[in-house]
Amino acid sequence: MNLIIDTTEGELGIEKLKAVDFDKEKYDIISTKNMKISPCLGCNYCWLKTPGICAIKDDYEIILKKMIKADNLWIIADTSMGFISYKAKNVIDRFMPLITMFLHFEKKQMRHVLRYKRRFNFGTIYNGECDEAFLNRWCERVAINFGTESLGAHSLDELSEVIR
Repeated sequence: MNLIIDTTEGELGIEKLKAVDFDKEKYDIISTKNMKISPCLGCNYCWLKTPGICAIKDDYEIILKKMIKADNLWIIADTSMGFISYKAKNVIDRFMPLITMFLHFEKKQMRHVLRYKRRFNFGTIYNGECDEAFLNRWCERVAINFGTESLGAHSLDELSEVIR
């Protein structure tokens, strides 16, 4: 299963997806437009007090449960100041329940131990202007932190090629 999370204003990503011919049965598409997703508080409850469960009770739990089952995760995001929007960054910051507080070395780098064996590849589809090389490198770092592969950063104009 592939998961696409649209964080764009006015569901622009979903509107573009409607125009693309792809096997929709293989994708779970979520719009955050009407969801209440609070920012991560950094409280560490998901690591210490309620392992794997975020202390914030909002709509994010729906996303987290779907992420655990995903093979590929795409975040569709507007850009702001050359990077992804705060809405998209907020969704990504809330990935923390997927890892533990324990650390180990992997490829000469310190990494958190993953909570679940199942892993999803991670990519970003951006709408607007940004430094694509920087965003690609950032996607690689996110993927490394979650023990997976980067799908890279791609413009929303490339949507039809990316999701096929």
